[in-house]
Amino acid sequence: MRVTVCELPHETGALTAAWAALCEHTGANASQLVLLPEFAMVEPVWEAERFDAERWSAIETLGAEHLRCLPDLGAEHVVGTRPVTLNGRRLNQAYLWSAAAAEQPLRSKFYLPQEPGNWEATWFEPGDPVFPVFHAGPVSFGVNVCTELWALGTYGSYAAHGVELLLSPRATELATMKKWLAVGVVAAVRSGAFSLSSNRVDTTGGCGGGGWIIDPAGEVLALTSAAEPFATREIDLSQAAAAKDSYPRYVFMGSSRALSRVAKLQMVAQPGDGAVRGLEPDVERLG
Repeated sequence: MRVTVCELPHETGALTAAWAALCEHTGANASQLVLLPEFAMVEPVWEAERFDAERWSAIETLGAEHLRCLPDLGAEHVVGTRPVTLNGRRLNQAYLWSAAAAEQPLRSKFYLPQEPGNWEATWFEPGDPVFPVFHAGPVSFGVNVCTELWALGTYGSYAAHGVELLLSPRATELATMKKWLAVGVVAAVRSGAFSLSSNRVDTTGGCGGGGWIIDPAGEVLALTSAAEPFATREIDLSQAAAAKDSYPRYVFMGSSRALSRVAKLQMVAQPGDGAVRGLEPDVERLG
């Protein structure tokens, strides 16, 4: 499967040029799934400490309008987040767009920071506390929006349910890139899935770009930058399936899964030397 991550600005002039370049990239690279940043193409209203109803209405309208641009990417599936008001509640809602079914809501961001420059709990209400498994055609995926990458307890559930992609739209600072990339690696290794993230970018560094594609072993396959703001890679989904039965995932799968794994290995103790035949090639050496 060919997947694309990116970093995008929201300012009108810069966005127009970046969007055209992204569409050219996805077309040239035959992207099948594109991940957009958190609230792509609308202003970061959460940077303001006080809620403004007019600004909220404006970004909600603009977010809906920008959905009409998604076919320009030429991809089968696009995942992102946008502002919505649902039953009087303001939400940061993840969506899946597809050429076949247009836009479908997924889940809304539950964990909301509240601090200078990041007044999300002022602008949004908590969304969905559960993290379901979704599908885009044949691929299964989970969505952890930005801060929710630190919801480490979700990764075991993703591993248990065989999730293949973990998608994380972000809006994070340039200065904090190192720790975000670190949690992206943890997300991939613990869930046994490919971790994909796209980030916003602006001239202030308030959002600093740095999208990634990380494989289930924790190998960084791609990392976007100002010089290369888009990245597409061909990923082998069978790697995610195989990862579920390897370290460290199997350790946390429960006794029945562990016993099943032992049976698969067909371990046979050898008389006299205490060795266990069949296990040695599969053991990852721990420090």
